[in-house]
Amino acid sequence: MRICLGLICLFLFGNAFSQNHDSIQFDSIFKLRSLTFDADLSDSLRIVYAKKAIELSRKTSQDSTVLKSGRSLGILYDVLGETDQWKKQNKINLDLAYKLSDTLAIAVANLNIGIAKHVYDVQYDSAYFYYRGALKYYDQLEDTELVATIYYYIATIQIKDKVYISSEENAIKALKLFNTLPKTESIRDDIWSVNDLLGKLSSKLGRYNEALEYHSKALTIANSMQDGAFNEIISLHNQANVYIELHNYEKAIEVFDDLTELRPVYQEKDATFYPLIIDNLAYAKVLAGHKDYDEISDMFYEAYRISNNLNDDVTKLAVTIDLSKYYKHLEVKDSTLKYTVNAYKLAKKISSTDILLESMILLSELKEGDEGKSYLRDHIKLTDSLLYVERNVRNKYARIELETDQLVAENKQISKENLYLLILSIGLLGTAILVYVLISQRAKNRKLKLIQVQQKANEDIYNLMLGQQDKVDEARAKEKTRVSKELHDGVLGGLFGVRLSLDSINFNEGKEAMMTRAKYISQLKTIEHDIRKISHELNTDFVSGSSFIDIVTELIENQTQAYNLEYEFDYTEDIHWDLVSNKIKINIYRIIQESMQNIYKHANAKGITICISLEKDLICLDIVDDGSGFDTSKNKKGIGLKNMNSRVSDLNGTIKFTSQSGIGTTVNVKIPYTN
Repeated sequence: MRICLGLICLFLFGNAFSQNHDSIQFDSIFKLRSLTFDADLSDSLRIVYAKKAIELSRKTSQDSTVLKSGRSLGILYDVLGETDQWKKQNKINLDLAYKLSDTLAIAVANLNIGIAKHVYDVQYDSAYFYYRGALKYYDQLEDTELVATIYYYIATIQIKDKVYISSEENAIKALKLFNTLPKTESIRDDIWSVNDLLGKLSSKLGRYNEALEYHSKALTIANSMQDGAFNEIISLHNQANVYIELHNYEKAIEVFDDLTELRPVYQEKDATFYPLIIDNLAYAKVLAGHKDYDEISDMFYEAYRISNNLNDDVTKLAVTIDLSKYYKHLEVKDSTLKYTVNAYKLAKKISSTDILLESMILLSELKEGDEGKSYLRDHIKLTDSLLYVERNVRNKYARIELETDQLVAENKQISKENLYLLILSIGLLGTAILVYVLISQRAKNRKLKLIQVQQKANEDIYNLMLGQQDKVDEARAKEKTRVSKELHDGVLGGLFGVRLSLDSINFNEGKEAMMTRAKYISQLKTIEHDIRKISHELNTDFVSGSSFIDIVTELIENQTQAYNLEYEFDYTEDIHWDLVSNKIKINIYRIIQESMQNIYKHANAKGITICISLEKDLICLDIVDDGSGFDTSKNKKGIGLKNMNSRVSDLNGTIKFTSQSGIGTTVNVKIPYTN
C-alpha cells in the first residue's frame, strides 16, 4: 500500500514538474509558429522555424499541438507554392486529425487534398473521395459557404467524367446554398459559376432552352458584379454556342460579332479566347449558308495562326476540325483530308476523345476501302470503351460515397470510445487525488515540524548574514579610515609643511634660497608619488604596466573556469586602449563581469562568446550565450540589468538585450570611441 501511494505521489509531482516544463516549451512553439508567418524573413528560414515548431511539439507528447504546428507548415507550403510538400503535409495532418477526432482539422485536410487531386494530379475519383470526406464534416460544422463550394467542385469533376445527372444534382445543391448567403462580390462570382455550369450541363443533356435560361441568369449576375466583365463575355460566348445547337445561326453570328468587338476586355486575361471566337464565328457563317468564303477563310486561318503562335493545342484542334468540315462543305477533298488527318493526330496527342471520334467518322468517309473501314471500326471500339468507362465511373462514385459514409461512421465510433476512455481517466484521476489528499493529511504533522526546523535554520542564516554584513561594513569603515589617515597625516601634513617653508623663504633671494626651494620641490614630487600610490591602491584593476585586454582576458578565464563555461573571446587591435579613458575601461570590465554572473545564475548556459570590435567610431561589446533565455519585456527590472543600463547611459552609449526562450541571449553594447 505504501509503495502504491508513493508511486501515485511521484506521478503527481512528476506531472506538475512536466507541466511547468511544457509551459516553457509551448512558449517556444508559439514563438516559432509566429516566425513561420513573418514575411520579412526568408522563405527557407520560415520553413526551418515551422519544422522546429513541429519538432518541439512532438516532445510535448500532445498530438493536438503537433497537429496545429503541422497545419502551420501546410499553410506555409501553400503560400510559398511548394505544391508537393503541401500535399504531403496535408496527408500527415489528416491522419493525425482522424486520430484526434478533430472535426475541423479533418474537414480542412480533406478539402486541401481534394483540391490537390482535382487541380494538380487530375485524379477525379480520388478528388471526389476527399471532397466527400470534407463535405460530411463541414456540414456538421454548418459552414454553408464551404459546403456549397464543395458541392460545386464535385459537380465540376463529374461533368468532366460525363456523369451529368449527378453533376446537375450537386450543382443545384450548391446554387441553393449560395443563394442563402449575403451577396458579396465573392458569392456573386460563385453563383455565376454555378449557373454557368448548369447551362453547360443542360446543353450536354440536350435541354438547350433551359441552357439559355441558365446562361441568361449568369449574364444578369455578371452585370451586377463590380468586376464581372470577363464573366459577361464567357456567358455571351456560351449563349452563342447554344444558339448554334438550336440552329439559330444568325443570332449566334450576332453574338460572336459583338464578342470580337470586346477583344480589348479579354485579351490580357486570356489571349486564346479571341481565336476561338473568330473560329466559332466563321463556322456559324458556314452553317448559316453565307457565301463570303474569302472572309470566312481569312477568319479560319487567322484563328489557326494565332492559336499556333500561342502554342494553344486545344483551340488549334477546334479550328483544325472546323476547317476540315468547312472544306468538306466546299467539297474540296484534298484540304478536307489534310485538316481531318491533322485533327486526328492532334486529338490523339491531347486526348480529346470527342474530336477524335468526329475525325474518325470523317476519315472513314474520306478514305476508301479497308482503310476507311478500319477508322469506322476504331470509332465503334472507342465508343464502346467510353460507354464502359462511363458506367464504371458512375458505379465508382457510388462506391466512394458509400466508403466515405462508412469512414465517417467509424470515426464517430472512435469518438465514442475516446469519450469513454476520457471518463475512465477522469475517474482514475479523481481516485488518485483522493488518495493524495489522505496522504497529505497524514504527513501534515511531519511537515509542521519540518517547517519549524526550517524557520530555526533560516533565523540562524539570517543572523549569520547580519554578522557577515557587519564585518563587511567594519572592513569598509577601516579602509576609509586608513585612506583618510594616509591623506591627512601623510599627504596633507607634508603639503602643509612645504607650504609654510615656501612662505618663509618667499622673499629671500640668492643661491641658498634657490637650493632651499629645490629641496621643497623635491618633497612635492615625493607627495605626488604618495598620492599616485593611494590612487593605484584604490583602483587595482588597471595598475600601470597592465594591458586592458590582458586584464579582461584574465577575468574571462577565471570566471568561466569557476562557472564551468566554454568561452570564445575575440577582440580587435584597432582600439588604442592606452588612449581610452579609465572610466570607459572600468565600465566595460564591470559589464562583462555582471553579464557572466547573470549567465551563471540564470541562463543554464554551456558556452559564452565575447567580442570587442570597433565600428564607425563606436566600441562594440557583444556577449552571446546559448542558455535558456528570458522574456526581455518582463525581466528588465533586475538589479544587474539596471546597473548595466546605468553604466552605459553614463558613457552616452546604448545597450540592447535580445533573447528568446530556449534559444539564448545577446547583449549588445555600443560606446562612443574617442582617443
